[in-house]
This record gives sequence, C-alpha cells and structure tokens, in this order.
Amino acid sequence: MTTGTKLHMTLNNLESCITDFKNFALETEDENARKQFSDYAAQLENIAQGFKGRVNYVESQEPQYKVYQQAQQKQQ
Repeated sequence: MTTGTKLHMTLNNLESCITDFKNFALETEDENARKQFSDYAAQLENIAQGFKGRVNYVESQEPQYKVYQQAQQKQQ
C-alpha cells in the first residue's frame, strides 16, 4: 500500500468517524451525550481539516501520491 493510499484511507476513516458521532448525537435522547457526541464530531472535523491540508501538501510535493485523481483517470 502506498503512502498516498494510506493518507486517503486515513482521511476517509476520519470522515466516517465524524459521520458516526453526528449520527450518535441525533439518535440519543440524553442531552449530555448529545453534546458530547457533537463536540467529538467538531473536534474530529478540525483534525480532518488539518489532515486534509497535509494530504494536499504531500500531493503537491509528490505528485505520485495523487491517488484519487489517478483512480479517476483510470476509470475514463
């Protein structure tokens, strides 16, 4: 597995966790738990934004790591 693939998998996992926390917040009736889950989602969103910046930087420095774009090109 390439570094580019690992970076994108990690970013996808972060985004999946954000969605899970948001869903937990919507599904619970406990107001304290709802706030906690919402706070966790917000924290992970900040982390994901920072990480996305890092992924973009790495891709600009190492074009071979542009996994998403390469996959789209292969499909066409």
